[in-house]
Amino acid sequence: MLIDIGVNLSSHRFEDDRSAVLQNALDAGVEKLILTGTSLFESKVTIDICNFFSDDFPNMLHATVGIHPHNAEQFNITTSEKLSDLAGDEAVVAIGETGLDFYRNLATPKAQQVSFEGHIELAKNTGLPLFLHERDAAKRQIEILRDYRDHFSKAVIHCFTGDRATLHNYLDMDLYIGITGWICDSRRGSDLQALVADIPLNRLMIETDAPYLLPQNMIFKPKNKRNEPSFLPWVAKQIATQRHESVCEIINITSKNAKVFFGI
Repeated sequence: MLIDIGVNLSSHRFEDDRSAVLQNALDAGVEKLILTGTSLFESKVTIDICNFFSDDFPNMLHATVGIHPHNAEQFNITTSEKLSDLAGDEAVVAIGETGLDFYRNLATPKAQQVSFEGHIELAKNTGLPLFLHERDAAKRQIEILRDYRDHFSKAVIHCFTGDRATLHNYLDMDLYIGITGWICDSRRGSDLQALVADIPLNRLMIETDAPYLLPQNMIFKPKNKRNEPSFLPWVAKQIATQRHESVCEIINITSKNAKVFFGI
């Protein structure tokens, strides 16, 4: 069984065929998906999707609720209270996507930090784990996580693409690491390919971040270039080429990790 810990199923690119995408995932052995909330609105939508498909795809879909750092200007007392309410839905298994993104700075660094700290407080109050984003902001993100480490139980760095020092700083705080199809790109992912063996197997999880980050090691790529959960095995295959475990071991242990982490 495979578990995809990061899917943007609320994306407009899935509007016309979500049911087919879910069936494709099951046919490929991907039995559980964690749908990512990136704004107050998208968090509501992810929960709605989970509930809408609960009869046809029982126990398959779960959700996170949060405000992506790109949307951090949305975060305030009111949205925090609304996220807290959403977190009470039985479909919700984590708080996020939250963190810092100083690469694009679509929200100011200050707004991002306020939002990030607010999400950590939500995780503390709800007891849910954190689903984290970070790009070009490792130093500040690590500082904040260290300051608040006793405020949350667990956290995963989703779509990790950082360097070795950053990786080990996260691991030193007992964080989990999510690996996407970024590792399948021979050009962009070469540094990550060299690092993935450093991740303890009991801290590793895998994800597609669909519809983004189509695995470039696929033999036949879709013409629309849309990534989907059924392509997750290609991520596992690439990881296995950089480690001593087999593909089956990667699949089994990352799925076990995800079950324990998200309580699913």
